[in-house]
Amino acid sequence: MNRFATQRAVRPALREAAAAVSLALLAWPAFAQDAAAPAADAAKDKGQLETVTITAERRVENIKEVPNAVTKISGEKLDVLNSSGQDVRFLSGRVPSLNIESSFGRAFPRFYIRGYGNTDFRLNASQPVSLVYDDVVQENPILKGFPAFDLAAIEVVAGPQGTLYGRNTPAGVVKFDSVKPSHRQEGYFNISYGTYGTMNVEGAANVPLTGDWSARISAQVQHRDNWVKNEVPAGKTGNLEGYDDRAVRVQALYEPHKDFSALFNFHGRDLKGSARLFRASIIKPGTNNLVDGFDPEKAYTDGVNEQSLHATGGSARLRWGLGDINLYSITGFESVRPFSRGDVDGGYIYGQKRPYLQEGLAGFPSESSSSMTGHRQITQEFRVESATAGPLRWQGGLYLFDERYTARSTDYTTSTGAAAGYVDTYQKNTAWAAFGSVNYAVTKDWGLRGGIRFTKDKKDVAVTSSYADLNTSTGTTAHTADSKWNWDVSTTYAVTKDTNVYARVATGFRASSVQGASRFAGQSQASPENVTSYEIGVKSDFWDRRARLSASVFDYTVKDLQLTAVGGQNNANRLLNAKKATGNGVELNLEILPVDQLLITVGGSLNNTKIRDASLSLPACGGGCTMLDPLVAGSTTNYSIDGNSLPNAPKWVGNLTARYSIPTPAGNEFYIYTDWAYRSKVNFFLYQSTEFTGKSLTEGGLRVGYVWNNGKYEVAGFVRNITNQIRVTGAIDFNNLTGFINDPRTYGVQFKAIF
Repeated sequence: MNRFATQRAVRPALREAAAAVSLALLAWPAFAQDAAAPAADAAKDKGQLETVTITAERRVENIKEVPNAVTKISGEKLDVLNSSGQDVRFLSGRVPSLNIESSFGRAFPRFYIRGYGNTDFRLNASQPVSLVYDDVVQENPILKGFPAFDLAAIEVVAGPQGTLYGRNTPAGVVKFDSVKPSHRQEGYFNISYGTYGTMNVEGAANVPLTGDWSARISAQVQHRDNWVKNEVPAGKTGNLEGYDDRAVRVQALYEPHKDFSALFNFHGRDLKGSARLFRASIIKPGTNNLVDGFDPEKAYTDGVNEQSLHATGGSARLRWGLGDINLYSITGFESVRPFSRGDVDGGYIYGQKRPYLQEGLAGFPSESSSSMTGHRQITQEFRVESATAGPLRWQGGLYLFDERYTARSTDYTTSTGAAAGYVDTYQKNTAWAAFGSVNYAVTKDWGLRGGIRFTKDKKDVAVTSSYADLNTSTGTTAHTADSKWNWDVSTTYAVTKDTNVYARVATGFRASSVQGASRFAGQSQASPENVTSYEIGVKSDFWDRRARLSASVFDYTVKDLQLTAVGGQNNANRLLNAKKATGNGVELNLEILPVDQLLITVGGSLNNTKIRDASLSLPACGGGCTMLDPLVAGSTTNYSIDGNSLPNAPKWVGNLTARYSIPTPAGNEFYIYTDWAYRSKVNFFLYQSTEFTGKSLTEGGLRVGYVWNNGKYEVAGFVRNITNQIRVTGAIDFNNLTGFINDPRTYGVQFKAIF
């Protein structure tokens, strides 16, 4: 049986296995509840898990009531994961089916949910995972890197969310919500210091105001020394991988009475430091191992490496209570100016014959930069919702989007470091959408929900260049105009008062994408993609609310999937469509309080993704890798990618946390907290190759602390990546086996005061 026939046979088996798992999950909570019933009365006086509320469907609801796969991170868990100065990639693997990676370092995270994302590195790339920060969509990928600080919660909502959210949500939504101002005189100060001079300083305070106004100021400063030594004496840059990242948020709330509020948000960010460090020839040929003797604290580069970013933004969120309805207006403005320059080849010794067995070897030199010389995003949403009690609840609204940007890509002459030429890309993207949803309680145990959205999206792209050899074979301008109806329908049924089951069918849409012409590739365009997703799940509190389970089984199909062919024989980026891609799997979240002093959380997911297009093929990699895909019949250069998994889509994701408390007679507390995240191997690119297959990665942390004075003060010591597992987490498919790595083990101390 050939591999394609095998895949066709395996997929029904996977569906049957998923169905069997789902039935077991549906049955288990009720069984566990019944088994624990005799002990329920004895447990009344003991601790219980807190009720979790979310806003995944634009209302405050008990997470158990929402027919969607949602994971919430808040409180101490969020503080722990964010304590060591990492950027938003600290969330990767911390919830089921979530992966985050970057070839731009801290400036440009790429999100994947259920294996569904986008590897495009151009600054106008669209992603199928939407990041919503304080109710404002952050569309440009650079905006998605805004730091996470003074947050009430992070919610990760899996699957298409195209009814209630504004932009490009076919894979899901990552939702950040800041702590809001209040009249309470409260705040906090948090500082940590650790390996490589890593410092994280964060604080927030409500500002005392009189009358109907309240305000809150939040800020974060992150610093790391340049901890990687550049071993090239004649290099144009010194030591690397340091950064200074500063962000501030000011909020003002006007609330004269319960029927009106106006929340104003102003925020900004400044980042200076190293661009992503590309390390030439660090992958051992014929394997996906690091070369012998690899030292993460050494690099070999002869080019300039620098990165800077300046971002400003604001929003006004207004609410009117008009009796039976509530009316909302959310106006957002964002502007970002990034600059990133790096040594693309990652080395300093050129022209050597393959295989590349020594760090620093490359086929030829290449140094380039990307920047946005102009950018602004304006969004406006009007939303109205019902505010009456009763079985019927509804909401609807209008969404407007306008983004304009100019990006410049520059190549440099390696011998002098002078600019050799540039390509400027201008893009204007406008869109509007009308949406509505209805919730109806058929009985006290059975509820139905449904929603619909119409979207109209337009893009205009134009390119100018100083190069005489700009590839104009497919033009230098483009215009797209797309429209789409999307919908979702779901149902929830209360099996018992503590256990709900649900089913959901939803569609999603991502508008056309365009990448302008360059010297290495002509202008490329990908038509809209459409996803249909099916999901069933269970959410249950049991064991007298000392345990909580949520689990789901899902299956989705993306038609005309937008893909990005990155690299190859040159540093190019080309868009293309696959006829279809599929994904299916299982997700699980479990919280358990076995004794009052111990809280354990476990999460995990199984994701199977496949590209399904027998006509789709790509040339071999450009870096001397070992291709694993079959050659297309009659070709000596192109390899079929039909049946490959989606890039950066791990099959398995797992996470675990455990916190053990040791109270003192004085009412204070010692505690031990550990957290672990695992993802299985991934393909870095669309094709399969030995060298560009990332190994599985397990990262763990340990924290030991003391809390005193009624929780007002805390001191802790922590270790991140405790096993010091170093992996290639991404690669540059160019002219050698260049890759980049995760952070090595770091440790430090932290102090927090609440006032």
